[in-house]
Amino acid sequence: MKLRDIAEALGCRLVGDGEVEIAGVAGMEHAGPGHLTFLANPKYAAKVATTCASAVVLSFNANSFNRNAIVVENPHLAFAKLLTLFTTRPRVPRGIMKGAFVGEDVVIGKDVSIFPGTVVGDGVRIGDRVTLHPNVTLYEGVVLGDDVTLHAGVSVREGCRIGNRVILHNGTVIGSDGFGYAPEGQSWFKIPQIGTVIIEDDVEIGANAAVDRAAMETTHIGRGTKIDNLVQVAHNCVIGEDCVIVGQAGIAGSARLGRHVTIGGQVGIVNHVSIGDEAMISVQSCVIGNVAAGEVLSGSPAIPHHARLKSAAVFPHLPEMRKSLARLETRMSIVEEELRG
Repeated sequence: MKLRDIAEALGCRLVGDGEVEIAGVAGMEHAGPGHLTFLANPKYAAKVATTCASAVVLSFNANSFNRNAIVVENPHLAFAKLLTLFTTRPRVPRGIMKGAFVGEDVVIGKDVSIFPGTVVGDGVRIGDRVTLHPNVTLYEGVVLGDDVTLHAGVSVREGCRIGNRVILHNGTVIGSDGFGYAPEGQSWFKIPQIGTVIIEDDVEIGANAAVDRAAMETTHIGRGTKIDNLVQVAHNCVIGEDCVIVGQAGIAGSARLGRHVTIGGQVGIVNHVSIGDEAMISVQSCVIGNVAAGEVLSGSPAIPHHARLKSAAVFPHLPEMRKSLARLETRMSIVEEELRG
């Protein structure tokens, strides 16, 4: 593509020669002639002058060093769109391939690809342009919207509903039984998990994640939410729209997340907690109580991040402070003895 055409496709301002041919995209240090690269971090601004790329994506206030450039508000986002532009391949529907099993009373939309080893249970509804990679399992009564992609090894359990443009990566399980047991003496009696899971449009869930079905009613994942690998969402959780949940996070039963909540890696959230809109929970934090909208928490147990930073500044000095307190205690004992004498 010509640089001019790329700028028009992104709706961005062009600086320099718009007739330059761009064959691909690459990082600043690895780019060569014909490549378009980007500067997202001002710390590396000097590399714009030395990169071998034919053009650079820059923010409005960055120095172009007289290079061909596309000027944007958010270079990182623009580069993500460029990667999509250059790497997206036309989708070729494969139909129902030999080796796939399709049960009874199944409704399948147009232009689907169902690969060998896939099992589609009775009563399943599949929308248009759906891709089911090898060894996907859809239990009975599952509903998939349009443009859904389920990668190899995904399992969607009975009665779960998945919206449009949802992507589930390898090994993820939707609708497995919630972890519910009632004590019976020294043993445990399994509580039937009779609810379901609803995943709204434009959700993406990484590899080997688990979203448990509700004990009753619904476990719900809101539109546009992105969930990383190895995340556990327990039964009856409600996740709002456009949340980001990073790898190895665990969300216990009946927790509720508002809109655009960010959950860092290895965060633990206890059951029945509510987290307000736009809240952020830092990596490896443990949330044991409700979180107000817009709060930023960190630590275990999680407290406001600014308070955690103040505490962290004190931690290295605790041994010396302990010694100082011991010395003060000794001196005070001597003073008290003298006053009594």
